[in-house]
Amino acid sequence: MPTCRICGTPLHTFLDLGHHPLSSAFPAPAEAPGAACDAFRYRLAVGRCERCALVQLTDDIPHGYRPYPGYPYHSSGSTVMREHFRATGRHLLRTELSGTHTPFAVEVGCTDGVVLRCLADAGVRTLAFEPSGYTGHGGIRVHRAFLTAASAREAVAAEGPAQIVYAANTVCDIADLPGLFAGLDELLAPGGVFVFEDPYFGEIVGRTAFDQFYDEHRYYFTATSVRALAERFGFRLVGIERLPVHGGQLRYTLARAGRRPPSPAVAELLAEEAGRGLTDPAVLAAFAGRVDGVREDLVALLEELHAAGRTVAGYAATAKSCTVTTYCGLGPHLIPYICDSTPAKQGRLTPGARIPVRPPDAFAAPYPDYALLFAWNHAAEIMARERAFRAAGGRWILYVPGVRVV
Repeated sequence: MPTCRICGTPLHTFLDLGHHPLSSAFPAPAEAPGAACDAFRYRLAVGRCERCALVQLTDDIPHGYRPYPGYPYHSSGSTVMREHFRATGRHLLRTELSGTHTPFAVEVGCTDGVVLRCLADAGVRTLAFEPSGYTGHGGIRVHRAFLTAASAREAVAAEGPAQIVYAANTVCDIADLPGLFAGLDELLAPGGVFVFEDPYFGEIVGRTAFDQFYDEHRYYFTATSVRALAERFGFRLVGIERLPVHGGQLRYTLARAGRRPPSPAVAELLAEEAGRGLTDPAVLAAFAGRVDGVREDLVALLEELHAAGRTVAGYAATAKSCTVTTYCGLGPHLIPYICDSTPAKQGRLTPGARIPVRPPDAFAAPYPDYALLFAWNHAAEIMARERAFRAAGGRWILYVPGVRVV
């Protein structure tokens, strides 16, 4: 039986989506099916810890497959996300770094460094802990290591303690959370804070957003589970903010015990989660039933359109699209191609389903009758950009929270 990575308690598995490929392993067309990373499959199942309520994937990906070579996600790839991270930098300057003499800020997992560049432009000393091979950090200083007690001591010896450590969509994929908190304990100044944002499990359940489950995210946090996690390592959950990005996230602020009182928002969300029974077995079973319903409805719609001779393209070859195509058994027979703006993906095939990925200009050459929008969390931005598709009679297919045509 799988057990919790934090406290060792058995996990209650409430959703099993089957065996999936790595969501960022895009094979070249010349590669035979089953070659290299495309051959690897893991069980994508989700469980809840019966003690600390931490929701997590039940199976681990071997370390050799993480992080993936040529990891294709960039924070600046979306106008909405670029502005979100710039706004985050300004927010941190106002709330956590204002009035601090020669402040020092650290980010864990910075990709292309939007937040740290904002801080650096304001005179803050910055450093990123980024163990992946990605190099496009825009001049931000990078320490190519995981944040651990040992690497944190190296940083403190060179820079002094940090007033803030920030992470976005990173903590949910750190296997060694005890090691992370040991690093935070070494790195943070006595009154320093750890601020991180990740997908909110409450939104995943509320939206039936099952495509938020994939190999790059091990954990799916709630206020309840983050409070338990922080207290286990001598920290306290002192702040919570709701964020609209990525289909609904929470930004958590942690401080050392006794250093800062919790904001009213913490107690409010804890009470809300308890009232919803967010991770109760009955609630999770109902969620799994809705996921099955989305699969049935989406496959039925695509098969109906195919039988009627209508053309359908995919839009955005996201990690989420890998979950959807694999779980629903979709392939080129129903979705001949997916358009995506990431150059590293273009000309390749999607993981597992082997659907060709084409550049954005292929979307209008000619327009399909329908477009299945995998990046539904960027729907407003994408639909505004693709007005000509609608003007030409095209229609969007969405599947969160349920299957519909708009």
